[in-house]
Amino acid sequence: MTASVVLGLIRRTSRTPFVVAGCAVALCTSATAPAAADADASGSKPTVVLVHGAFADASSWNGVIARLERRGYTVVAPANPLRSLSNDSTYIASVLDSIKGPIVLVGHSYGGAVISSAAASNPRVKSLVYVSAQMPDKGESGDTLSARFPSPLASATTSVPFRANGVSGTDLYIRPDKLHEVFAADLPESTTKLMAATQRPVATTAFSEKATAAAWRSIPSWALVAKQDRSINPDQERFEARRAGSHTVEIDSSHVAMISHPDAVTDLVLQAAAAADSARTSPTAS
Repeated sequence: MTASVVLGLIRRTSRTPFVVAGCAVALCTSATAPAAADADASGSKPTVVLVHGAFADASSWNGVIARLERRGYTVVAPANPLRSLSNDSTYIASVLDSIKGPIVLVGHSYGGAVISSAAASNPRVKSLVYVSAQMPDKGESGDTLSARFPSPLASATTSVPFRANGVSGTDLYIRPDKLHEVFAADLPESTTKLMAATQRPVATTAFSEKATAAAWRSIPSWALVAKQDRSINPDQERFEARRAGSHTVEIDSSHVAMISHPDAVTDLVLQAAAAADSARTSPTAS
């Protein structure tokens, strides 16, 4: 779905589960995450890495993070640069390289395309979880899939040219008057007004660039289909999940299921984590 990007800061409160722009940081994590991730390498639980999508930041995972931490999981929620598929997946791959032990890798929306590429050469990624996400195959792009499965998002964005560090391109924003309708219709309008004001743009190259890897072809996957999604066509989500052979659930949710239905998203992540732990501790596991 390079310009200088203002990266999001997680606000760790269960009462404000919405996207909030913050200071420029490279990585949003749970408290003392690097040390905790190292310590957990010898423990019984995988580290859960949550990758947000376009028009959002890592704070969109707040509700899921709180629930996973209560269950004893170490959680890392990196700031997805949203510049291009190759750039973003390379960055997320570097985050994965910093984590010891097994990993459950979760992507929302465009973050699904990113994790599919980022995990391709990392043997520590044991499970992939896609939340109302893009799941392109090798040679496909987000634009390829959205052309086949149109959604109202295409007519709800506005293009803004950018220039930075000698690079120019085009950023996409969701029009403020359309964000509630196409992105988060099951959240209060007071919340979606804030989301519209603080949304992070995505460069058009993020959606147009073709994937060079599809980790779901070799790593077990879980998928959540948001039946009321108006950003990614639910039929696209179903097609992708069937093609990948994903363990799939469907819920009545808008595109931002991790905000409006954090329990359902957490449950799916826990299923993937349990499978990852089972595979790791199996006598036949390598």
